[in-house]
Order: sequence, then C-alpha cells, then structure tokens
Amino acid sequence: MKNFKSHFVFNRSQQNGIFLLVGIIIALQLLYWFGAFSSSSENFDVYHEDLVKFQQQIDSSKLASTVKDTAKIFPFNPNFITDYKGYTLGMSVEEIDRLHAFRAGDKWINSAEEFQEVTKVSDSLLKVISVYFQFPEWVKSNRNSASNRNSVSRTASPGIASSVEKKDLNAATVEELMEVRGIGETLAGRIVNYRNKIGGFVSDLQLKDIYGLSFEVRNEVAANFTVKNAPEVRVLNINTATVLELANIPYINYELAREIVNYRLLHEQINSFEELAKIKDFPSEKIDRIALYLALK
Repeated sequence: MKNFKSHFVFNRSQQNGIFLLVGIIIALQLLYWFGAFSSSSENFDVYHEDLVKFQQQIDSSKLASTVKDTAKIFPFNPNFITDYKGYTLGMSVEEIDRLHAFRAGDKWINSAEEFQEVTKVSDSLLKVISVYFQFPEWVKSNRNSASNRNSVSRTASPGIASSVEKKDLNAATVEELMEVRGIGETLAGRIVNYRNKIGGFVSDLQLKDIYGLSFEVRNEVAANFTVKNAPEVRVLNINTATVLELANIPYINYELAREIVNYRLLHEQINSFEELAKIKDFPSEKIDRIALYLALK
C-alpha cells in the first residue's frame, strides 16, 4: 500500500507539469467542440437557406396555380353576379352593390354597355370580362331585330307594303306565301301547318318558330304579311295558372309547366318573364312568344 501511494507523490515541478497537460487537453477539447459546433451551425444555415428557397419555389408554384384557376372564367349572365363572383372578377364592393341595387328594382341588364352604365366599372375591366357575358338568345334576337328594323326603316324600298296593304298572315294560302322571295312549297306548307297547329298566329313574332325560315326570309314575309285577325287567346296569370293550364300553351309541355309551378311555389311568385330563364330546360329564346299567352298579374 505504501508502494502504491508512492506513485502519486509528485514534487512541485511535476504537479505544475500535470496541471499544464490537463489544461492543454481541456483547451484542445473545447477547441474541437466549438469548431465542430461552428461547422455544424454553418451547415445548418446552408441547409436552412436551401430549405427556404425550396419552400419559396413551392409557394410560387401554388400561387401560380391559384392565379391560373382564378383567371379561368366561363361564360355567365352578368345579371346573376354574386358578391363572390364579382370579387373574383375584380369588381369593387361599390360596383357590386350598384348592380344588386339595380336588379332589386326588377330591372335587367341586356348589354355590356348597360352593365358599365349601371356598375360604373372601368373600361379596362369591362374589356376583360365582357367577352364572357352570355345573355339569353331572345335578348340577342330582339337586339338584332331592333337593329335590322332601324336599318330597314332607313333603307326601305318602295316594294315593301304598308301595314294596310299587307295581307293577313292567318289567312295566307300556300300559293300566296310562295310568292315571297325565298319561300318554296315546303316552307309555305310549314307556315300553314304550324299556324293550324297553334290555332292561328297571335303575333308576327311567331314566324321565328318556323323551322328553316331564315331571318332574311322572315323579314320578306313580314314585309308582305302581318297578323290582322288574331285568334282570341286566354291570357293566363303565370302566378295562378295550374300545371294543366300552362301545359296548353304552345311552347310549354307538361314537364316544363310543372317546373314553372314548382319554381313559383319555391319563390312565392314570379316577378318577370326574364326570371323564367332560371328554370331548368326553359326555352329562354322563346320568352317573347311565350309572353303572348301569359301575364304576371
């Protein structure tokens, strides 16, 4: 035991050497540890920077995808723009409110010009979204008819008969109709057969329902014939008529009549003929003729 203790007996000089050696070892350990930490920290910073760049790329891709989806616009009727739809189109809250206030008065927008007049949207926004406006066919037909009527009135030729000189469309024979330029035996027969089917023309507008009768030929017929003796028609109140009564109208079958009544019950009443366009499978392009047999009150 005595010999064992002798191994741990050091003089002053040896003790100082041991302390110095331990100090060097500790210093080397600290240097190694801090060096490794610094290298690890640098590597982490590089890794973090790469991660941030990668995340930015992902975010950019998502944003591009979102913008692409948002920019995809399908044709729509501007009369039915909701708050959300207006927001996605780039309209301001004030512009959307102006549209809703206008529609609340049971008024309808029938052109891009009217849309801008009501909403006060900028020319640049109108140019972008107006190409997607989709109005009912009857609106476009009426617009074209008005344009052509103005054109005809400016360039009317002596060959066009006055309302007094025109023959009664409800009394016209196949032979008389064939005298009109562009009408042969087939078209003349269709006009007479359709007239008999509906019980007589109520308005010249019903010439639109003749299959194969082009706009130009229809104008030729209207230039020489008009409805002078219209049949007596019972005009139905669309808000009180039954399914069977509506089904007797030339343009409405039983299924459509039932859809109209269901819509009326759901919304309490129908306030305008244009509102009928919201009904599934409703022939919007024939609203002007259907209105000949219906009334709102």
